[in-house]
Amino acid sequence: MAIKGNTGDNRTRNSVSIIIVGGLCCFFYLLGAWQRSGFGKGDSIAVEITRQTDCSSISNLSFETHHSGSGISDELSDSKSQTFESCEDSYTDYTPCQDQKRAMTFPRNNMIYRERHCPPDGEKLYCLIPAPKGYVAPFPWPKSRDYVPYANVPYKSLTVEKAVQNWVQYEGNVFRFPGGGTQFPQGADKYIDQLASVIPIPNGTVRTALDTGCGVASWGAYLLKRNVLAMSFAPRDSHEAQVQFALERGVPAVIGVLGSIKLPYPSRAFDMAHCSRCLIPWGANDGMYMMEVDRVLRPGGFWVLSGPPINWMTNYQAWQRTKEDLEQEQKRIEEIADLLCWEKFTEFGETAIWMKKINADSCPGRQDEPRVKICETMNDDVWYKNMEACVSPYPEVNNADEVAGGELKPYPERLYAVPPRISSGSLKGYSVESYQEDNELWKKHIKVYKKINKLLDTGRYRNIMDMNAGLGGFAAAIESPKLWVMNVLPTIADKSMLSVIYERGLIGIYHDWCEAFSTYPRTYDLIHAAGVFSLYQDKCKMEDILLEMDRILRPEGAVIFRDEVDVLLKVKKMISGMRWSSKLVDHEDGPLIPEKILVAVKQYWVAGGKNSTSEI
Repeated sequence: MAIKGNTGDNRTRNSVSIIIVGGLCCFFYLLGAWQRSGFGKGDSIAVEITRQTDCSSISNLSFETHHSGSGISDELSDSKSQTFESCEDSYTDYTPCQDQKRAMTFPRNNMIYRERHCPPDGEKLYCLIPAPKGYVAPFPWPKSRDYVPYANVPYKSLTVEKAVQNWVQYEGNVFRFPGGGTQFPQGADKYIDQLASVIPIPNGTVRTALDTGCGVASWGAYLLKRNVLAMSFAPRDSHEAQVQFALERGVPAVIGVLGSIKLPYPSRAFDMAHCSRCLIPWGANDGMYMMEVDRVLRPGGFWVLSGPPINWMTNYQAWQRTKEDLEQEQKRIEEIADLLCWEKFTEFGETAIWMKKINADSCPGRQDEPRVKICETMNDDVWYKNMEACVSPYPEVNNADEVAGGELKPYPERLYAVPPRISSGSLKGYSVESYQEDNELWKKHIKVYKKINKLLDTGRYRNIMDMNAGLGGFAAAIESPKLWVMNVLPTIADKSMLSVIYERGLIGIYHDWCEAFSTYPRTYDLIHAAGVFSLYQDKCKMEDILLEMDRILRPEGAVIFRDEVDVLLKVKKMISGMRWSSKLVDHEDGPLIPEKILVAVKQYWVAGGKNSTSEI
């Protein structure tokens, strides 16, 4: 009897199991049909991408530097993409917002004609900027600091004009950079040794620096081995290609000038500012230029002035200026420095160093000084804003020993320490916890990027740009002496985030990606664009941004896009007409996440030919 009872129970259980399995099959069939119907947009697109691409591997995409390649096409649409032709060969060094012809139509007072003047929509170029004939990949760092292939920047004028100052020398098919400068013909290294004897450079207190009128950026180049990251700038002027030389050497630099508009950096950004015979009239315009340096200089930071008028009594004849003129100039600089609450730190030879005091309590009576006009606002809305002859106020402190705005850790501890603007709660929408979560997220992303492109850690990519830097998590996670990152904060994002980037010991700049960046063509090895096209949706045309990326990316340079899949599909289609090879990769958390990664490589081709390589 017992045996018969068990047999019946088993039959019942088997029937129930069959019903359950059948029900589950029907459910998942209907779920799959719904995903493909378009109602679940993110999931349906993700499934389609997974079907049409091999998202687990990009072995066919080559990141090596070479002039040949092979592979297969991976188009996601049968519709034909727009093909962008090459610009004329005369545009090889085109800088849209610092175009020489356009510059000459603007006033020369206050260097207005050397500032950014971008072309209107009707004058924009919709073609690909060619590399010069013979272009080759730059030398790897640190060799690139001292040597640049002549074919990449074929301009010899500086080798003649600055011959006695050891800026640059032409030797065979390369330029050699001995490390000299107008004020340090014996080399930047010895000059920095002198500065480091009085400025706390070796211990990591000084990490970020601003070099105004940088020449070929030898000062910034030799600071790198001391773990100091300099933002160097110089105008595009008669010293042809000086910023281009700097970037070709693997040194951070942008085209820029102290003119009539504010510098594109946040307040209290730099630990040190530097002028080595930079020809900036510091005493002019009621001290406006020194006041702008004061705005971007951190409390406790240093200003170094090397060259005229310092030590004028000894050098007035060599400088071909009168004693009276130079004496008056130095007196004016000293007066402005005093009004700014800068203390004369030291003076030796032709170099003087001031230190900005740490808070307003260190400047008793300044508020009552009739010659001091305090700026009304302290915000970092500086993009195309007129420079003012006013003094930036210090943040408030609780006692006389407190550093206004918060004291920073020495570098490299500074990189992951909680920045004062985060810990104080002054950056709205961010807490200590969300900041730390952002750091962990970017460490995770970088780990995936290194699996996708195994050359990220090798020195293959020296000059890297993050087009939408946020809190600097990408740059912090990828940090290495083999590379540096230009952190760009779009002007339509939260501007306070760039201040956090500087408090981490990183460098960056404000920029509107509807316009061209302040650099020469072919100056970045790798570009990271996370959320850029979603951010700029309906702000400007996608091709404007992509063509600018193509202009500043080196031949055989790489791009990592991270965005929503529908956005990346449009990007992928457009760059297929720009001589780029690309591959779509799943999000690290799986194929059903709508956010994807698109990796691309710019093919090698030069002026006068259609010689493209690096196919997928």
